[in-house]
Amino acid sequence: MGARCFLVSDLHGRAARYEALVAAAVADRPDVIFMAGDLLPHRWSALEQGSSFLDRFRDCVERVRSASAGSGPRIVVILGNDDERAAETAFLDGDRRGDWDYIHQRTIAIGDRVVAGYSHVPPTPFLIKDWERYDVGRYVDPGCVPPDAGYRTVEVDPDAIETRTIAADLERLTAGADDEGLVLLTHSPPYRTALDRADLDGQTIDHAPLDVHVGSVALRRFIEDRQPLLTLHGHIHESPRLTGSWRDRIGRTHCFTAAHDGPELAVVRFDLDDLDSATRDLIAT
Repeated sequence: MGARCFLVSDLHGRAARYEALVAAAVADRPDVIFMAGDLLPHRWSALEQGSSFLDRFRDCVERVRSASAGSGPRIVVILGNDDERAAETAFLDGDRRGDWDYIHQRTIAIGDRVVAGYSHVPPTPFLIKDWERYDVGRYVDPGCVPPDAGYRTVEVDPDAIETRTIAADLERLTAGADDEGLVLLTHSPPYRTALDRADLDGQTIDHAPLDVHVGSVALRRFIEDRQPLLTLHGHIHESPRLTGSWRDRIGRTHCFTAAHDGPELAVVRFDLDDLDSATRDLIAT
């Protein structure tokens, strides 16, 4: 068998969800825990709770590892659009210490698989823009705020905001990778799947109907063209409830989400050598 894995996402700093994750990991002892973003409390830096949350995050990681016979599971992390980028320095520090693998715009090896991480999502209606980027061009859906508006918690080159796209980033990130064994950990799900369905039915902005699918077109095209082994996501909390599915297929590519809009923690369990047998559990918090 291959690596036994967990996927979680959108914990939003809630202590009960982290405790549920620790309990599940101690019981099941996975080899890898993938964390697909939106991990921090809302307004992480402004509420002066950043250091206390990160202490709790590290404590959770240490408790999971101390319960394992060896070094414990490998923790693979990206941040999401609701996470302030001001926190990224702390996650980079943890990566350097070996506490976890922080892989935004990086690749790592897990066995014979290459895992690539990417946090940016297409423009949303929300005002924090740390992790938003134009998707395939400068188009913005009705009701959404462009990446050069809103606010950011770190300074970014204005030219990068105007010209960089998710499509170009994904190509750079995975250049030279073996597509057959490639795993993508991205906060946004791909467009027009069971994983990106928003609760926008019948809504309009200035008489323009809103698209109920809000995932990344660039990611969808990348998957169609390159056919990686697996993609892992979060972001659209209500999508599994609306579509009845936390997984989808695009050609040979398996796509999973751990997003969930209830109080529970959603844990997707899978083996990298047997993706058809993946399961999702909702753990009470």
